[in-house]
Amino acid sequence: MVGDITSLIGTIGFSSPGAFIALLFLVLAVIGAIVVVVTIHPVLQYYPYMYPNARIRARIGKLFNEKQISEIVEADNLEEVKNYLRGVPEYAAHIEKYNIEKALNTQLAETYDLVARIAPDSIKDTFDILLSQWDVRNLKSIMIAKETGLTDEETMDLVVPFGELNESMDKIMDAKNIPEIINALEGTEYAKVLEDAMPEYQKTGMLLPLEAALDKNFLGKLVESVANPADDNASFLQSYIGTFVDSTNLKMILRAKADGLKFMDVEPYMISNGYQLRDWKLKELMESEDVEGVLSGLEGTDYSRVLAEVVPEYSSTGSVAPFEAALDKNIRKIAKSISQKNSLGVGPIIGFLSRKEIEIRNLKIIVRGKMEKGFSTSMIKEMLI
Repeated sequence: MVGDITSLIGTIGFSSPGAFIALLFLVLAVIGAIVVVVTIHPVLQYYPYMYPNARIRARIGKLFNEKQISEIVEADNLEEVKNYLRGVPEYAAHIEKYNIEKALNTQLAETYDLVARIAPDSIKDTFDILLSQWDVRNLKSIMIAKETGLTDEETMDLVVPFGELNESMDKIMDAKNIPEIINALEGTEYAKVLEDAMPEYQKTGMLLPLEAALDKNFLGKLVESVANPADDNASFLQSYIGTFVDSTNLKMILRAKADGLKFMDVEPYMISNGYQLRDWKLKELMESEDVEGVLSGLEGTDYSRVLAEVVPEYSSTGSVAPFEAALDKNIRKIAKSISQKNSLGVGPIIGFLSRKEIEIRNLKIIVRGKMEKGFSTSMIKEMLI
């Protein structure tokens, strides 16, 4: 028997049984290594998210639930709303330091700052860019303040103390007009962005070209940061950011068509390299004659279904607001879906930011309802997201 095996081994090219056994062990080792790599790869993909998600889940547990939001809505006046928020650690310090609107914006910015600091390196750039939205918002607020003649104190009430420009804010605040603001921004990306939009601002006398240039720069960087997903987490992030940018483009196109604007009026404000709405599709939509043409052009995309649900409301009111609300709702739906499908990766981060945005928007609705006369508790509840 042993002789037969030895003879068989010799016939397939091995000089001895030892050589055959050595090769057999080598093959088994390679197969084992492959099995280990295949098994451990998913673990390695999600390992960087373990600490961030632990922090995020702790924050999710502190979000207001429906009962708490209902309690805030039932407050008799704005002071009672503020007193309620003083009892919540995440809001307390900001409520004491700032006016209510700035306090809410600051808490939201603080949330984005936390996420940007703890996000895994592979997706950190995207969340750093998301944090820079506060630079954009602050610059818009300052430009509006300078144009309308607000005092420095009134202007500071609009500025949120987050973003890369926060340390340079005193210098920017000292500017007396738009050209001086641009000079104060020298050495930052925003100087060139605003310089390029100055001719249109000077031509129209409106801030819209400057504000749109800031938005386009922000959203363009955001799209670029997710353009080449390296794994499932990055792909989920791309779908979320891509849907947000597509929706922003669609809102602009729908508003433009409702106002009777043409391709050349809309094109400068579009963000290229969308997710479902690539440049050729955006061009087709911008060339539509009216809102109905835009809806027809969206057939074959997910947005057709999203907007179809509110066509009756648009038809009865003539307002594109239902379309905008439907697009926003779709973004929230996608965030929730990602948080459930990708619970070990980027999902909890996306889901948390979406829910925090909802919380802040609802608090702002409540605050405004308490500040203005004529808003009953039931009316405020109907306005909540």
